[in-house]
Amino acid sequence: MSPRLDAEQTTTDVRRFSPAERWAHRTTALLMGVCVLTAASLYIPTFAQLVGRRALVVAVHQWSGVALPVPVLIGLGSRALRADLGLLNRFGPHDRRWLRAALRRDRRPSSRPAHKFNAGQKLYAAWSAGATLVMLGTGLMMWFTGLTPLKWRTGATFVHDWLALTLGIVLAGHIGMAMADPEARRGMRTGSVARDWAKREHSLWRP
Repeated sequence: MSPRLDAEQTTTDVRRFSPAERWAHRTTALLMGVCVLTAASLYIPTFAQLVGRRALVVAVHQWSGVALPVPVLIGLGSRALRADLGLLNRFGPHDRRWLRAALRRDRRPSSRPAHKFNAGQKLYAAWSAGATLVMLGTGLMMWFTGLTPLKWRTGATFVHDWLALTLGIVLAGHIGMAMADPEARRGMRTGSVARDWAKREHSLWRP
């Protein structure tokens, strides 16, 4: 690539995610996908007949679920990931304005001020983290049956099954939103986004 093109790319692109963040996201997505597919194979009769080998599917589902928090825990060694987790954990007045505009289906960028992450992304991150921890806890109770009373395991099974369905629906919505925004996908794929996109969609962010 010529120096001129390098200079042009430098001025038109901004760095959004570090390699560690992208690795953590991709690995978590892979593990979540395995959990969803194996769960479907266990609970949907048509899929169960196609896949077979239930004991193997159960084992893959269990170990994928246990490993789900590992990429983020390893990624905490990255300063960039820790900084972004701090941003995701802060909810300010501009986020409430973003949510009001979203509820009104107002898509004007001026009506949806956002920092590096918008309010929808913050809510999704918080909900997913909480749901993953609950799924992990209830899953362990179902796996190690000798550790808890039958009543607890029955309740854990109920919560695990219905939360899994809810998680699948929310995950489908997350994927749908990502598919509708090619530049956001590029940011997670390459680490960089167009400066114009950043100014339009995340007007309060100063990379």
